[in-house]
Amino acid sequence: MSEPFAHLSVEPVSIVERVADELRRALFDGEVEPGTPLREVALADSLGVARSTVREALGLLVSDGLADRIPNKGTVVHELTSDEVHDVSRARAVLETAGIDHWARAGEESRDALRDALTEFNRLAQTGGPPQDLTAAHLAIHRALVGLTESPRLIATADSLYAELRLALARVDRARGNAREQAHAHGDLVRMLERGHVDEARAELADHLDGAERSLLETLGVGSGPNLAP
Repeated sequence: MSEPFAHLSVEPVSIVERVADELRRALFDGEVEPGTPLREVALADSLGVARSTVREALGLLVSDGLADRIPNKGTVVHELTSDEVHDVSRARAVLETAGIDHWARAGEESRDALRDALTEFNRLAQTGGPPQDLTAAHLAIHRALVGLTESPRLIATADSLYAELRLALARVDRARGNAREQAHAHGDLVRMLERGHVDEARAELADHLDGAERSLLETLGVGSGPNLAP
């Protein structure tokens, strides 16, 4: 009889992943701004790795939505325009409101996912977690709102939007420095749902997303855009 767990194994973290993690840290800590070119040679020299390793790591950032490959120009840190901020915000409102409206019909597993996401955000807000973790936890709450629809297609659409938004939101969260207030506000919204006050929760979400859009535009310094409601 073989020993328990004899066939279990785990792959060591590759140097590519380690480089990608260090680049993610630099982005979320604000050391590298949106729009900054990510030069393979300079990064390879700075990190002491091969250029091919940097190229693969940059590919991971592109997959994450944190960087863009521009033909004939290389890779740059992802940067949202005012029109893109408005469009992402409008799409978020549709998806997350759909989740709120589905609360009463959502399964307990979907509701628990929202509660768990709120608990984790609260924990990080209280302990002062790393910016990357705080932003991920913040977005996890909004993803869990969409998750209440229990529609794989809507959830996949939300994941794509949040990947695009993630770096910009990290800048906003750093600028505001109010993670505890944000956690409290998200808690209020969830409590409204728990009490069956769906209309109030919908209005609370609309106010939150409007404020988030304004903060994004102000922090990114891209103006209000032609379609932004007053």
